[in-house]
Amino acid sequence: MGTAYDDLPDGLVIADPDAVVTVVNAAAERLLGTSADDLVGKHVGESLGLRDEEGQDWWTCIRPYEGLQTRTRLVESSWFDLRGNEVLVTANLVREQPCGPVTQLVLALRDAGVRRRADRSRSDLVATVAHELRSPLTGVKGFTSTLLAKWERFSESQRRLMLETVDADADRLTRLIGELLDVARIDSGRLQLRRQPVDIVAEVEKIAGRYTGGDSGPIVVTAQSVPEVWVDPDKLTQVVINLLDNAVRHGDGAVELGIGPGSDHDVDIWVQDEGQGIPEDLRERVFAKFWRHGSRTGTGLGLFIVRGLVEAHGGDVWVESGESGGARVRFGLPIGRPESMD
Repeated sequence: MGTAYDDLPDGLVIADPDAVVTVVNAAAERLLGTSADDLVGKHVGESLGLRDEEGQDWWTCIRPYEGLQTRTRLVESSWFDLRGNEVLVTANLVREQPCGPVTQLVLALRDAGVRRRADRSRSDLVATVAHELRSPLTGVKGFTSTLLAKWERFSESQRRLMLETVDADADRLTRLIGELLDVARIDSGRLQLRRQPVDIVAEVEKIAGRYTGGDSGPIVVTAQSVPEVWVDPDKLTQVVINLLDNAVRHGDGAVELGIGPGSDHDVDIWVQDEGQGIPEDLRERVFAKFWRHGSRTGTGLGLFIVRGLVEAHGGDVWVESGESGGARVRFGLPIGRPESMD
């Protein structure tokens, strides 16, 4: 029969004052490749079988029951089990009295592969941000340096063209920084919404009228009458702009921006392009962080942010096939004043 310890995501091994194992949870069994029955009742140093890269035994190196009597915690370190799998180990040394003997050893075990994947994700973030920042920064630096060094050599129209390019690159940098901040807020659950009742048809038509993000074709708005919706207008604009940018970047021809009553939600809004569409097996992955397909550039954050903003409003977003064969990204929003605002 399982215990409450089995619900823990990390491996747990507990030993008594004599270093005899008393508790082994399910995660520890998986990580160590052995059963609790083979560990409980045995000496913790002899039963775990952890070694470092040079083959030295964990127990001999660490000696948790010896050493400074002020120690209460062992820092996380990397070890290998008998199968050669890397395991991250940390521990608490429980002492009933300060500087007294260790009365309980609590070991926490983690799969080092999870740490490597997290490190790789952070490396991907750094590489993506560095790549996206470098291009506009290069333009800004190049044009400003040229203008400062050779201002008099350029005509008024040439100077204006270079300054407009610098301004556009600065806007691109601002958008990138905004995306990164949004990702951080979504990941940490600190995204704040300023909801208010909005005429959703008028708002979407206004967004489409202001959109200037591409020249692949016209933005065609098709709208049916729908009830008023409580949304954050700025976040709604961000969602629609991201979807339009995605459709213009990856699609061909005209882009349809539609709004109407939903089947599963009160209001549905969709953006459809005339491109090649998105295969069914990739439709869920497009909302993943840093997901990119093909040779197109970009941060791969746009649709991740779209999902985070839509779900924060209590809605859903999904991909389906458009009537013309392209991709249609549709999101649904509930109507009515949210209960959290009452």
